[in-house]
Parts: sequence; C-alpha cells; structure tokens
Amino acid sequence: MKNTDKLISDALNFITGMGQKKAARKPLPVIADGTFDYLAEGGTHFTAGFGKCVMLPEDIDDAKYYIAGYSENNPARGVIDPQYAHAFYLDDNSGRGGVLFVSLDAVGMLNKDINELKKTLYQFKEYSGCREISVFCTHNHAGIDTMGIWGPLPFSGKSDKFMKILFAAVKKAAYEAYEGRKDGKLYLGRIEVPDMQEDIRTPSVYSKTLTRLRFAPNDGSNDIYFVNFASHSESLQGCNHLVSADFPCYLRERIKNETGADTIYGVGAIGGMISMDIKDENLLRKEHRLLESTRNIGYKLAGYAISVKDEKELKPNISFIRQEFFCTVENPVLTIACQVGILNADRYSMNGKGALKTEMSYFEIDGLKILMIPCELFPELAYGGYLSAEESAEGKDPGINPQPLVETAEDENLLIFGLANDELGYVIPPNDFMLNDIQPYLDKAVDRHGRRHYEETNSTGPYTAQAISDNFKKILEKVKAAKSSQ
Repeated sequence: MKNTDKLISDALNFITGMGQKKAARKPLPVIADGTFDYLAEGGTHFTAGFGKCVMLPEDIDDAKYYIAGYSENNPARGVIDPQYAHAFYLDDNSGRGGVLFVSLDAVGMLNKDINELKKTLYQFKEYSGCREISVFCTHNHAGIDTMGIWGPLPFSGKSDKFMKILFAAVKKAAYEAYEGRKDGKLYLGRIEVPDMQEDIRTPSVYSKTLTRLRFAPNDGSNDIYFVNFASHSESLQGCNHLVSADFPCYLRERIKNETGADTIYGVGAIGGMISMDIKDENLLRKEHRLLESTRNIGYKLAGYAISVKDEKELKPNISFIRQEFFCTVENPVLTIACQVGILNADRYSMNGKGALKTEMSYFEIDGLKILMIPCELFPELAYGGYLSAEESAEGKDPGINPQPLVETAEDENLLIFGLANDELGYVIPPNDFMLNDIQPYLDKAVDRHGRRHYEETNSTGPYTAQAISDNFKKILEKVKAAKSSQ
C-alpha cells in the first residue's frame, strides 16, 4: 500500500486542532471466547466442490473505478483479465456441516465489510448447513479498490456498485461450490520454490514453500487445487492502469489447461515486503512488457504447483475456531480515514487509545494446521530470524518481539493465510519499528543503517504483533482444552 499524500496530512492537522471531543470512539464491547469445533473421531470421507464468478462492472469503460495498491486516484482505463471470486466447499461428513473458503482477487477487505458480506450468505448457510466461512484476498494490486484509500483523497475510492457485484459474485461462487460437490480424497503436498521471490526489507526471511491441497473426486473428474504461496500480487506494478488479477490469473490458467484442475489461491506472510523477483524489471517497464513478465511468473509458479509429488492423504477431520480481538491503533492516519468515512471500520476506545476489532481463525484438517491472519505479517513474526539489536533500526533488542508463530504452534509447517477476514496493513516486529520524527505515520523514516521504514506508515502501530501473538496463544489454549475433554 502506498503512503498517503498532503491531503491526508492537512486533514490530520485539521482534526488535531479540533480537539479530542471530535474524535469520539465507541466503548469497548465484550468479545465472546471462541469455541474449537472439534470431534476427535472426525468424519467418514471428504466431500468438496469448487465455484467461481467474475467480479467486473459492466460499465468499467464508462464509470470511474479506482485501481488499488499503489497511487491514489488511478482510475481504471480498461481490463486485461477480470477479477474473480473463488469458492472451495469442504465437508468431512461428520454431521457438523462443511466449511467454505473464499478467495477474492482483491487488495484486501476490512473486517466490517467481511461481516456484511457474511450476512448476505445467511441463506446459503441455512441451505447448505455450512458451519464456517473464511474470506481471504490475494492482495491484488491491479484490482478495483475494495478498501477506499485509493480514490481521489480525501474521498473514498470504494464503489458501492462494485461491492454489490463482489457480494453477488461470492454468493454465486458459494452456491456453485456447494451444488457441485463430490465425494473424494484430500491430499497435502509441498514444494520448495527457490528462485521466484525477493524480500526488499532486511532481514531476508520468508517462506519459499508452495503448499498444495489437492482434492481428487472418486468419479475421476477434475481435481481441485487449494494453493498457498507468499508473495504480493503486484507484478504489473504501479505503472499499470488496467484491471487484472495479476499473476494468480495465469497461475490458475496454466493449471487448468494442463491438468483440468480448478484452483483457489491464497497468500502467506507477505509483509516486509515479499514480492516476485522480476528480472530486468526496469527494461521490461520501459518496453511495456510487464504483462508478458506477469504472465510468465504465473505460468512458472503454476509449474511448481503442478509438479508437487510427495503427497500425504489427509483424514476427513475438519476442526476450527474463530476468535475476535482488539488491536490498538496508534496510526492517526487510519483514525482520520475512519472518521471521514474513507475506511469502513468502527473505532473503539481501549486503555485510553483507539482500537479496531478484528479476528483470526485457526483450522486443523487432520494434522494440517492453518492460521488465518488479518494482515500483511512480516515473515520473521511467523518463522523467526529477528534482527539483532545491532542490526535493528534503533538498537532495540529482539527480546521485545513476540514468540514466532511456528514456535507457538510447535509446528514449523504451520500454514499461514494473510489478508484473511480483514486487512490491518503491515505488522512489523517491535524491535525494528521506526517512525519519522517530524511526521510519524505520514513520511517514511530512514534509520541509522540507511534503510527505509515505509511499512510503518501503513500499519496500525507497534503493538499489533503482540496482539496477534497473544490471541494465537489464547486460541491454542482453547484447542488444547477441547481435545483434552474428548
């Protein structure tokens, strides 16, 4: 996400001068503890279905829709390929109902919008017996604004018409996935991708693992792939003015053409920033060949997904817990964006500070542990590898950072889905969190090592990392208690 411009800076000064009474926040509501939906013996077999639906306005060439992910006020000038909503319905036939995973070719969606979306799926849940819906985004930087901050600031760039199209597309994909479900087997496979990513902020820590769940119907019809990989979907870059799903479009295209399988795709821990490594990037941009490069990136990653060999059959046992929690918001730019309606989020007061309500979900499919996180998480918060005090921005010791999530889970193969059910922006290790002295959260800082600290400007603040860690520990306590009671 791009840093905000002078309009937001002026708005910040204006609201600050108006006094605290103008910045009213809602009192903190009580959040219920989540329950781990667990059945030790599981079900009898897997049933699964896939659905998809285009998310593209008919008047895309006439009305203004803003491209999300880079500069504000970048109206779409046409379409390369359409954005989609993809749905994967999975049931372990334990009698508890299935779960629905929804992937959107979008930059991200806020929790309040996600909850409004889920309300429109009430009849679907009643009809299907679905017990949980989880929505995540591919963090697509070439899609239509679904958050509001890429319009002509200080006005929202989010289109109500497009959001209705998105909601309708999710509903159609959900019903298609449920109605098309078949009995079959589910396989887990992984492959290392050694040559496609780059990390543009120190330390160089990220997952190179592509994880693939493959559902194979008993009737021999086409497989369904559920693919996870860590990268921003931004290969078309900021010079692009056309709607696209970026490289995930071509990942799905090659898999479909070569195997017949439909694919639902999600990203991992991508903060910090993990992107696809584009060879000869400046030359490609100059020669207007970034679309060619993006297509090749998608096809190459698809090759890895197709080539997964060592698979493990999973037993039909799906368990999950959804847990809401609050995170402190130190960033006044986000506060302003909520106040003036650019962001659709309720602001709360917690310990004298602003706060947002968000959520995390944790799934276990047999032995596979899946964590759905509401942000762009710096990978070292997931896997370890923090900067030392000497390497960090201001000499802060890594001991102030939370325990890495894989250590908390006691599983190095913990599968993380980012931008799930919310988008809080970047979540940064506290010992390397640094703000600009003059305009914090507005201008990026440059530390004593000459490193840019851009990501802080698009974060809720330095405390979110600990909030995520604490909530995950709380979730695992519930998991342990549920298992010990059966």
